[in-house]
Amino acid sequence: MTPNTEKLAVVLKGWPRLSETFIAQELVALEEGGLPLELWSLRHPTDHKTHPLHDRLQARVRYLPEYLKDEPLRVLRGVLHALRQPGFGAAWGALRRDYARDRTPNRLRRFGQACVLARELPADTPGLYAHFMHTPSSVARYTAILRGLPWSFSAHAKDIWTSPEWDLREKLHPDSHGAAFGATCTGFGATYLQGLADTPARVDLVYHGLDLTRFPAPPDRPLRAPDAPFAMMSVGRLVEKKGFDRLIDAFALLPDTLDWHWTHIGGGALNDALQAQATARGVNHRITWRGACDQPEVIAAMRACDLFVLPSRVADDGDRDGLPNVLMEAASQKLPILSTPVSAIPEFIDTGVHGLLTDDAPATLAHAMGTIAADPEQARRMADAAHTRLTDAFQMNPGIAHLDQRLRAMIRAAK
Repeated sequence: MTPNTEKLAVVLKGWPRLSETFIAQELVALEEGGLPLELWSLRHPTDHKTHPLHDRLQARVRYLPEYLKDEPLRVLRGVLHALRQPGFGAAWGALRRDYARDRTPNRLRRFGQACVLARELPADTPGLYAHFMHTPSSVARYTAILRGLPWSFSAHAKDIWTSPEWDLREKLHPDSHGAAFGATCTGFGATYLQGLADTPARVDLVYHGLDLTRFPAPPDRPLRAPDAPFAMMSVGRLVEKKGFDRLIDAFALLPDTLDWHWTHIGGGALNDALQAQATARGVNHRITWRGACDQPEVIAAMRACDLFVLPSRVADDGDRDGLPNVLMEAASQKLPILSTPVSAIPEFIDTGVHGLLTDDAPATLAHAMGTIAADPEQARRMADAAHTRLTDAFQMNPGIAHLDQRLRAMIRAAK
């Protein structure tokens, strides 16, 4: 077992973040399982709220310079320290190869952050673990080379599908100082990354799952009458890949006989545009835009609604969802689900069994919403089946046990 003085360095894009409860859930479980951690975040928090889960984490959180110009002396000390490290030549060579294919200030910033991290990591740090395979893994990789440490990663969605193939390969091959191992949360992503790695064994499929001890038992939902008001909701950032623009167009196609309302939880860059679109389509009076909410507020909303809708799609830049945790959270409350067969969503939902999966065309979405509203008994059957699937195959503990074992083995192998 790792001595308590040795803390695994966890490199994060930002901490805490409301939209990344899956990371908070994992880190709390690892820590409470006896793995000492220290968090290093590339960004300061921007959310005004946090989840109760964030308060459970005891690890110290350190923030690297988000922009190198903001803390020039700290960066200078890091660079001067890096120049004296035995691994500097290899790290500089890795940067030169990467920069030849990615001539951006962002690439240089990651190396500067790595120099700071390599200097400030405690001497007994046993290794690094990065969440997301793009920028946090770049920082972890350069740092690991400088310090002669093993590193690993957890990949999710955007970081896989918007990263160039060469960058992923660099992080998956030992001859380019790649990770000791990687984990990803979908079979869809695992298959892709295994095909880029030197060996498929370098990448493990580890579903996040849910820690159901954090959630109340599902409510005793009375069977809704087909002509009763129909409350729908979604949780997700207001960005292209979530597909909310198509959903708003679908709302405009719903029949006047359906007394519906939609609640959206989450913020994002498209907030103003989507609200303007809803006004132009004549449906904004049926919508509540709640903005960012903490998890108790999300669960309370789920318990009061009749349908959870997530019309995910592939964005123009290739970004897409993996297996959104909010679908499992909806299932935990036996809230019927309507979504799309994008990425790994079908790994959790068999359409017609655990929910409905349709394409994201507005007419198709509108038809599916009408179908579920008109058949409350089918909606209940699917919600019950999704809850059973969640409890049987998507709980958190198996994945945490596997990840804990892999991280400890990485640390032991480096000693």
